[in-house]
Amino acid sequence: MMTRHPLRVTGRFLWFVGVVLAAALDFLFRCAFRPENSAPTARALWLQRHSRRVLKIFKLDARVSGPVPTSGLLVSNHLGYLDIFVLASIAPIVFVAKREIKSWPIVGWLTQMGGTLFVDRECRAQVGQVNDEIQAALERGALVVLFPEGGSSNGQTVLPFKSSLLEPAAQSTHPLSVSAIQYSIEDGDVIREVCYWGDHTFFPHLLNLLGKRAVRANVRFAPVQRTGTDRKQLAVQLREEILKLKTQSVP
Repeated sequence: MMTRHPLRVTGRFLWFVGVVLAAALDFLFRCAFRPENSAPTARALWLQRHSRRVLKIFKLDARVSGPVPTSGLLVSNHLGYLDIFVLASIAPIVFVAKREIKSWPIVGWLTQMGGTLFVDRECRAQVGQVNDEIQAALERGALVVLFPEGGSSNGQTVLPFKSSLLEPAAQSTHPLSVSAIQYSIEDGDVIREVCYWGDHTFFPHLLNLLGKRAVRANVRFAPVQRTGTDRKQLAVQLREEILKLKTQSVP
């Protein structure tokens, strides 16, 4: 993928590095030595603060519609690493993510410091442990975000949902919401240059994206009423709700 506008890319990349360094220092002062009971909230607020700064680098305008949840489980479609910064900028959030993200450059570090719960979906014992951690986060009133597709897509559809991490939502009375994220740019192709999927590699994708004039994100939220306590049925219901939102939220 050829990167255009080298001066813009260079300036924004240096800005990005500066934001990451500032985030590291801020973490030491605000989060590193927090008591255990207040650390999760402090980390979520830290991630929100620096996600907003990251979005400024990309000239990303996030347009939000629908009631933004403040607690409970939020289930969203997943188009790439920008989703993390967009959702975190809107509300303090605890993410649940696949363990591979932990090794991503920069994004992995930011999400880890922000209190993300990482899971290996192939390990049943770890899935059970993460479900317990999700339940604990819900009990303390956090807003937990889950991407049940299990990976990111090109945005043309919503992949079938994996239900293994929906057990806490299926068996509890905590609020349940969905969100649909869509992107648009004027000087490029969203599928190839904004969505992060398939055989994309991080730094070439990031540098190309930094060269875009601006990015627009449309994020639509909606509450969901459970229709049962079976997690597999709930997975189907939530996917259908997001597909409806995607149709409604086309610019």
